[in-house]
Amino acid sequence: MFVVAVFFEANRGEADNLRAALIAHAAESRANEPGCERFDVSEDPVDPSSFLLYQVFDSEAAFNAHHELEHYARFAEEIEPWVASKRMLTYTLLGTTGMV
Repeated sequence: MFVVAVFFEANRGEADNLRAALIAHAAESRANEPGCERFDVSEDPVDPSSFLLYQVFDSEAAFNAHHELEHYARFAEEIEPWVASKRMLTYTLLGTTGMV
């Protein structure tokens, strides 16, 4: 399994827009991508303009395919004016507690 953690900071005044777009994108990815096993959206309880996406894909190839889909392109274009920063980290899943 291929794990992706993405950290987003929203531009001032854009947290609500970014939050809604992240949640909608996660739902669409889970519903329409067989290789997407998990896609969680979290918000920093201290800074509501800071978000974490935690994604689990079947493989790195499934993650790469995610970026080639039309709904990802629409999402990326939509959020561009709302994002102050984005940082992505990738991992290999070594084990799970059964939640995936």
